[in-house]
Amino acid sequence: MRTLSWDGYRNVRDLGGLPTPLAPSGTTLRGRVARGPRREWLTATGRAHALRWGVRTVVDLRNADEHGPRPGDPEVAALAWDGVTVVHAPTEELGHEEFWAVCEPILDSPEYWRHNVRLLPANVRRALVAVADAEPGVLVHCSAGRDRTGMVVALVLAHAGVPPEDVATDWAESVRAMAGGGHRPEDRQSTWDAQQVERFLAESLPVVEDVTGDVARVLDDVGLDDGSRERLRAQLVG
Repeated sequence: MRTLSWDGYRNVRDLGGLPTPLAPSGTTLRGRVARGPRREWLTATGRAHALRWGVRTVVDLRNADEHGPRPGDPEVAALAWDGVTVVHAPTEELGHEEFWAVCEPILDSPEYWRHNVRLLPANVRRALVAVADAEPGVLVHCSAGRDRTGMVVALVLAHAGVPPEDVATDWAESVRAMAGGGHRPEDRQSTWDAQQVERFLAESLPVVEDVTGDVARVLDDVGLDDGSRERLRAQLVG
């Protein structure tokens, strides 16, 4: 099972167990990289579960104004997470007018991924380097764990040799996991029913496959150097 159980922390999965011809076992390695939503949703028990899984580094893709606990979060959300290194690597840029003009209407769709790469390549590169340079046991997250996390994780998986259709299937799991949950009033998907989700996926899965099928060019576009590429791939294939 790739879905992890961290005391009700939804939409968290191990990136191991996916097919790749680049790994001796034929699948990505387990216990190396996980994806999830905002870590402030973790309870004390959830944190303990995450540590037991092996979390050593958190790569937080959110903007600075999204950090920290909100009303309704567990009390432990306000406390430092002892023994875990948090790396802030936002894929967006608050003052970038063109990014927001182009991407804000489509930030919950993979349609924005190529624009993010084109307009803010250094941000995407920093996020990938943060994953590559971390000791195995990495939790990558944004807010819902679906869009920014979806983009970065899709590139990580594709670079590890996971076929585009399997990368897209993993991304779709996060869309389904977060839809209808009411987690953020401003998130239109938080009110969607199953039919709306499946319509969206029918339109969006080909976009994920298109981007990840072209992963080498994407990494060229963001300027990821060869050493970082080797370390990034090693996270999931050894």
